[in-house]
Amino acid sequence: MSADDHPEHDHGHEAVAIDEFHENSWSVNLEKPRHADDRGTVFEEARQAIEATAAGYHVNLVTHGDQGHPEAYLFERLEEWGEDYEYVRQCGCGGHVTRVHV
Repeated sequence: MSADDHPEHDHGHEAVAIDEFHENSWSVNLEKPRHADDRGTVFEEARQAIEATAAGYHVNLVTHGDQGHPEAYLFERLEEWGEDYEYVRQCGCGGHVTRVHV
């Protein structure tokens, strides 16, 4: 499935908080003000989201535009964690979507 098969990122309903184990594919919102200038928080919550996703599904990490392209900071961390990921797209708001396959 390509990035073109997915609807545009919608802040209103697509990205959710990490509050339960997901036995489905989902998106986590890492675009809140606390994520704008704190990569430590982005890394911590990204890891929590991955751990909260059942095997065979994926989680979209929707990161804050102020952090820049995730290739500059997040991809290296995902590789360290041994995760299978792909860059999906930049949102109209400036944020970025990276899909992690669990």
